[in-house]
Amino acid sequence: MFEAVEELIGEHADLEKRLADPAVHADQANARRLGKRYAELTPIVGAYHDWKRTGDDIATARELAADDPDFAAEVKELEARREELTERLRLLLVPRDPSDDKDVILEIKAGEGGEESALFAGDLLRMYLRYAERQGWKTEVIEANESDLGGYKDVQVAVKTKNSTEPGQGVWARLKYEGGVHRVQRVPATESQGRIHTSAAGVLVLPEAEDVDVEINPGDLRIDVYRSSGPGGQSVNTTDSAVRITHVPTGIVVSCQNEKSQLQNKEQALRILRARLLAAAQEEAEREASDARRSQVRTVDRSERVRTYNFPENRISDHRVGFKAYNLDQVLDGDLDAVIQACVDADSAAKLAAAQ
Repeated sequence: MFEAVEELIGEHADLEKRLADPAVHADQANARRLGKRYAELTPIVGAYHDWKRTGDDIATARELAADDPDFAAEVKELEARREELTERLRLLLVPRDPSDDKDVILEIKAGEGGEESALFAGDLLRMYLRYAERQGWKTEVIEANESDLGGYKDVQVAVKTKNSTEPGQGVWARLKYEGGVHRVQRVPATESQGRIHTSAAGVLVLPEAEDVDVEINPGDLRIDVYRSSGPGGQSVNTTDSAVRITHVPTGIVVSCQNEKSQLQNKEQALRILRARLLAAAQEEAEREASDARRSQVRTVDRSERVRTYNFPENRISDHRVGFKAYNLDQVLDGDLDAVIQACVDADSAAKLAAAQ
């Protein structure tokens, strides 16, 4: 069992030697790549050593139990521990999403329901900002289009880690399950007769692309500048500072007008464009992949209705994994861990089943 781990142990030892060589760190990009792989392998190697050591301890305890029955209880304890380590090692060996350690750009768009949907989009924004705060992540509102009543017609937020994270704990690793249609059931602020309405907002989560991930040919871009129509300082509304970028080959259009200068808006728009191009490339690769490859990619379809927020019952329901809890007020205040973990566990179980 776990014969493949021996090869990973060899790779881990080789990486450790290479990272100890000062010459390797002359190339920072290569050093980061090696460090990332080393961090991925370390928990696997540690779990495997624990698993083997526990197996040796079981054999020793069984020999002792043959002469002294008091050791029989220890054998049972060690066998239970070995089962736990076996399951942990299986999960660690499940193919990982290569984007798990990436930061993300999160987009929220009002959907059906008019002003109520825009208000709900604002609630979702606050929920994610509070969750990021709990996780110790940094957030930056890139672009926001507010509604008349204080909600958001659409808003884009960059979410970043402040420091390196453990494998599986990166921003994308946790937030990638949030993509899809989020439905709300409540009495809207605009409802005078107390009737419960259903509306929705869409969430799109994109791993933020680096320059090395996506190469953009400047000749493929059509860049238009125009005067900002949103709120802002004096210069924002009197100069052509807003930027709209069209990626001609794909037809993807990105606009940004929140910053004061045209250059700043262009840089922010390019960030969003790179993330969208990376997501499009990944989705295309998934469509063309074999059945074996598909079993390794995430199982959550971003296009489906993923969650319902029922205010009268204080209920949160995730339709993909059957999760249900009656602490909606706490979830909207950023307590998302249980909801997200249910998706992580279901995804891991599906990948583990496919790998067997």
